[in-house]
Amino acid sequence: MLITRETKVHDLLETYPYLLDFLADLKPEFAKLRNPVLRNTVARVASLSTVAEMGDMSADDLLDAVKNEVARHEIHTGDPAAAAPSDATDPAAAAPSDVTDPAARAARQEQLKAIIGKLHDGASVDAVKAEFDALTAEIDAVEIAAMEQALIAEGMPVEEVQRLCDVHVTVFRDALEREPAEAGPELSAGHPVETYRRENEALAEVVNDVRCTVEALATDDDAEREAALGTVRAALDRLALLDVHYLRKENQLFPLLEAHGIEGPTKVMWALDDDIRARIKQLRTAAAEGDAGYLASDTPEVLGMVEDMIYKEEKILFPTALDALSDAEWESMAAGEAEIGFAWVEPPVSAVTASPGGAPTGGGLLPLTTGALTLEQIDLMVRALPFDVSFVDENDRVRFYSEGERVFPRSPAAIGREVRNCHPPKSVDKVEEILSEFKAGDKDVAEFWIEMGGRFIHIRYFAMRDAGGAYRGCLEVVQDATHLRSLEGQRRLVEW
Repeated sequence: MLITRETKVHDLLETYPYLLDFLADLKPEFAKLRNPVLRNTVARVASLSTVAEMGDMSADDLLDAVKNEVARHEIHTGDPAAAAPSDATDPAAAAPSDVTDPAARAARQEQLKAIIGKLHDGASVDAVKAEFDALTAEIDAVEIAAMEQALIAEGMPVEEVQRLCDVHVTVFRDALEREPAEAGPELSAGHPVETYRRENEALAEVVNDVRCTVEALATDDDAEREAALGTVRAALDRLALLDVHYLRKENQLFPLLEAHGIEGPTKVMWALDDDIRARIKQLRTAAAEGDAGYLASDTPEVLGMVEDMIYKEEKILFPTALDALSDAEWESMAAGEAEIGFAWVEPPVSAVTASPGGAPTGGGLLPLTTGALTLEQIDLMVRALPFDVSFVDENDRVRFYSEGERVFPRSPAAIGREVRNCHPPKSVDKVEEILSEFKAGDKDVAEFWIEMGGRFIHIRYFAMRDAGGAYRGCLEVVQDATHLRSLEGQRRLVEW
């Protein structure tokens, strides 16, 4: 066979088995080739050039060493299979592997995880990028999502994957850019991904506006700087609308992906969303306080984070979702989008014309502990509550949320979703603690209150137990208590 820098190690060892011991003894880093699993996975896609870099050798030096060993073996054994490498191209060896082959895909997946493992251990982006480029030119977004999923499933904390996420995109960007722009199904107007993409186009313009307005702060004229600050505040207010885009993604798209077992990438992306939200909040605070220095120094980095998220959505999240979800699931998602809202763009016609789900009907009374009501009466009552309630069953699945005065967004996609996935990753530990205490019977109520956007929010969780004391679920009650806190004295008569 023709031996070149791009010869795959697996092919080389299949043709010249004796090279296994030679390579394993040549460099300590090459001793891993003795592992048969590695030879049947990573070695299938690793070239001699890649292996040389791992052993801190030049590709030419390794190539010469291999060719010399083949020649030496031929002289001593006369083995025709060990004939010196010719200069003729071997068509069979040069033929590309089938990228749809499950074994090849599994091998690439293992190698992807190995690359991220190196990043985790402190390797530089430049050190692994060449290895990734040598891996394959056929990598797609779905495989990247599967890689993150595998890392988390194997025990790597979400926070670690989040920390590496920007590095992942740097490494994968060139491969992703190879995907043709026209790839993927044609999306009709009103399809959730089509709406997300329209919002991302508008968001890109908002980012440019913010960047330009912040640059205008670089003036020595106090009056001009004050005028520029006003423009910056308005631009940041528009940028903050990305919260609606993220909320719809987290509460509509993520639950359906989780139903298909795609949980790792959603957790990582939600954590990154929260980081971006927090950084934008800091910018808006600085703008309100007139801190031009902070805005000039921090805004470029925050805008870079926003642009990276646009890239991750367009190149990884949306292709993964389009590959995983059915038409019926997309239709279900579209039906619930208006409950959360849209950012920067006109709502799709389907959202404007969609009628709300009808209330359950039926004249039969349902016996309750105190009294009896029809299904329709129960539905009317919970929809009119002056606060919002959510019920999570004993299996930690969301089974109901009210349509009253909502504080936090909900959509139909939440029904049946595991409650841990309904909260940002940074809050999951609190959720786990509450549920654990309730299930153990140690606590019955958990209470919190926060200030959010000038409002005072009161949050309580109640353990639900049956007559025998068995845990049957958790009731969450959230109320905007701003008005209640402002009341003073008494009012004994009705004042409309």
